[in-house]
Amino acid sequence: MRRIAFLCCMLLLLSCQSKEQPSGLVEDSPAPRTAAAPASLAVKPIYRQLFDTHQKYREPTIRHRRFKHADIVPLIQRLPAPFEAKVAGQSIEGRNIYQVKVGQGPKTVLLWSQMHGDEPTATMALFDIFNFFQASGDEFDELRQKLLQELTLYFIPMLNPDGAEKFQRRNALDIDLNRDALRLQCPESQILKKIRDATQAQWGFNLHDQSRYYGAGYEEATASISFLAPAFNFDKEINEVRGRAMQLIVLFDQILQGHIPGKVARYDDEFEPRAFGDNIQKWGTSTILIESGGLESDPEKQELGRLNYTILMAAFEAIATGSYADARTEDYERIPFNRNNAFHDLIVREAQLEKNGRWYTLDLGLRHLEVDYNSYKEAFPRASLTDIGDLSTFHAYASFDARGYRLIPGRTYSQVLPDIQALRQMDIGSLLRQGFTTFQVQKEPRRSEWATLPLEITRPGKIPANEVRLNGNPSLLLQKDGVFHYALINGFLYDLKPGGMPERLAGE
Repeated sequence: MRRIAFLCCMLLLLSCQSKEQPSGLVEDSPAPRTAAAPASLAVKPIYRQLFDTHQKYREPTIRHRRFKHADIVPLIQRLPAPFEAKVAGQSIEGRNIYQVKVGQGPKTVLLWSQMHGDEPTATMALFDIFNFFQASGDEFDELRQKLLQELTLYFIPMLNPDGAEKFQRRNALDIDLNRDALRLQCPESQILKKIRDATQAQWGFNLHDQSRYYGAGYEEATASISFLAPAFNFDKEINEVRGRAMQLIVLFDQILQGHIPGKVARYDDEFEPRAFGDNIQKWGTSTILIESGGLESDPEKQELGRLNYTILMAAFEAIATGSYADARTEDYERIPFNRNNAFHDLIVREAQLEKNGRWYTLDLGLRHLEVDYNSYKEAFPRASLTDIGDLSTFHAYASFDARGYRLIPGRTYSQVLPDIQALRQMDIGSLLRQGFTTFQVQKEPRRSEWATLPLEITRPGKIPANEVRLNGNPSLLLQKDGVFHYALINGFLYDLKPGGMPERLAGE
């Protein structure tokens, strides 16, 4: 799995593709972890079939993370029988929040997604599930019939549509809905509580996204999907309600080890008295938090959406049949903890930096922020130097062995160019090999037009901040034997091979 595949969907106007990988660049990969579940909880073949056939049920209109309320409303409104869809209430800004019901069974299940507006992965999976239940005449007819007879499923897709509109975590009042379970100040919170109480759901799925920089324990593995069976009191007691949630998570872990080995984690179960998950567990619903994190080569979380679909469908089958009960709660405890801030997008390791006449060996850790534009429908990357020093205990989606290289600040090209079109006509590769990383443009373009290019654009007379400092975004060159071999610009690493255009190597 050591391959270079970074932000393939972004346009590299001045880059070209190379089949060779420089010896210094590696994609950090995990040592597979032995699955926590015992042999008695074998993964059923049907779970693999659900994963393998996902493309048949994937909702074709949702192909990126920044979809809006207006994108999903038509999908809900045209759901046919046996679905029952109704407006459960309105958000602060007046957007309809829907409840979707399917099935007539005695076992009740409630799923809610996008409580945080910028956490859309599971919402995608819910619409794939809707498509699954609309299908017929395939290998899953028996499973469909079983689920609809044994379960009554309630869905709240996109609980926070106002947050989704601006791709932000909080709602229109800037309140975190997941800390409003006691006061119930927000209409969105009231809707969730009302539906939970009306359905008296036996099972609850609290569906979220988490930072892509979490690690699964101390291995070199991202926490691609993390779980929690929330505590219902400060003593973290395990009763029958919480124990069932733990058992089902053991099944999830067993399934996911076959797809993303070593990349499953669990949250610390410290009790949070304001949180919905903790309270819904307390109110008698076996509640599971699912958090989708980072997965290499999956910037739009399409593969993570597929995995969400797989484990949720597996959950329905396990609840309908009761097979989850074979799991042991102690195996839940063997899943490694979610390790905060364990990952960077790129680490440049053991480079040499000059300061006041002396040379120092240090690592640079870089992450990309998303800067919104086009009414929050799109974003461009902006790098931040998030750590400096000995980063040997940290991991990255890609690392570069910079031993023997010196970090040299990029220079500003003296000629002022009229616009970005004039810049595109120049030999950027040659200029970078001469040490120029920054270009002055009279008609300064929007940053979104050049954020993924191997250069920095500034207005005339502005001096770029190219010093290595925490939270900065310097444009640097990696020099060896007096030759510039690589450029580090906006958190992306470029190979400056002679005679060619710069090739992006790393910095997803």
